[in-house]
Amino acid sequence: MLKTFFNLLVCLCAFSLGWFGAFLFFTEDRKLSFISALKRETKPEECAEPTVRPNLTGTSGISLVSCPDVPPNLRGVLHVEFRTNRTLQDVRNHVGPLLQQGGRYRPTSCRAKQKVAVIVPFRNRFEHLNHWLYYLHPVLMRQQLDYSVYVINQDGDGVFNKAKLMNIGFKEALKEYDYDCFVFSDVDLVPLDDRNLYRCSDHPRHLSIAVDKFDFILPYATLFGGVSALSKQQFLKVNGFSNAFWGWGGEDDDMSQRLSYRGMVISRPDSVTGRYKMIKHRRDSHNDPNPKNVQKLTETHLNMDTDGINSLNYSVREIRKDLLYTFVTVDVEAPAG
Repeated sequence: MLKTFFNLLVCLCAFSLGWFGAFLFFTEDRKLSFISALKRETKPEECAEPTVRPNLTGTSGISLVSCPDVPPNLRGVLHVEFRTNRTLQDVRNHVGPLLQQGGRYRPTSCRAKQKVAVIVPFRNRFEHLNHWLYYLHPVLMRQQLDYSVYVINQDGDGVFNKAKLMNIGFKEALKEYDYDCFVFSDVDLVPLDDRNLYRCSDHPRHLSIAVDKFDFILPYATLFGGVSALSKQQFLKVNGFSNAFWGWGGEDDDMSQRLSYRGMVISRPDSVTGRYKMIKHRRDSHNDPNPKNVQKLTETHLNMDTDGINSLNYSVREIRKDLLYTFVTVDVEAPAG
């Protein structure tokens, strides 16, 4: 009787141990499956927005592969509206955690194709700047650019000189980083499609070819205003922009002529990808059309070698670093408005 009871006890223990082992194996397998699935679901390169990572300096010693020609997280057509009252703090909350001081960003899962300085000539357009930053930073991040935003602010109330501010942006940006591509953008133009890449190509690139203000039609074939991209070599080949265009109009046509005189052809995206929405506004004070600029356009070929980046004069009043941008206030020696 005692022997039978002992054998029954041994069988019961063996059965219990076997059941407990199976339970552990099953739960560990489920745990590993869950972790594996979680990793797949949160893989950074599959996210719609860039993942925040602390190391943007590239000092980890890891050799990154080059980013793909076509960024994988682009959304295509974008919804853009300017009715919302946005503050800089709203924009910081929206995109600030993904940036370094100075509006600086680079992808960390791959090596960016180009190092891009985005230059915005500016004066007294803070509401427009808030909208621009709100939309452009996420677009530039999804495009996997190694970039910074430079807002070049003209000090004082003298006559505005957009082209000179863009020359200054080129020069000041190169003091901080070895950029090889420069995108020049009006503060009131926001892209309606993030497949319109803010990168440079073998040819000077005109990006804003279809603006809602002009019924999404390119006004004329040689237009190079609004948003454009030039490599460092292309910019230097034409001696940058002219410094002589005070007031509204002419500087972009002068640049178009400079490119033509140096044998370069303007490239553009298609009329769907290149759509933009303009923030409606009145023309700024001290930026009235200048009738003298029309005459200057007939003299581009005579002046381009001596009027440009090599003749640029200005003084920096202040450089302020924000999470969203580098704000450079400059004295451009403007005539009184």
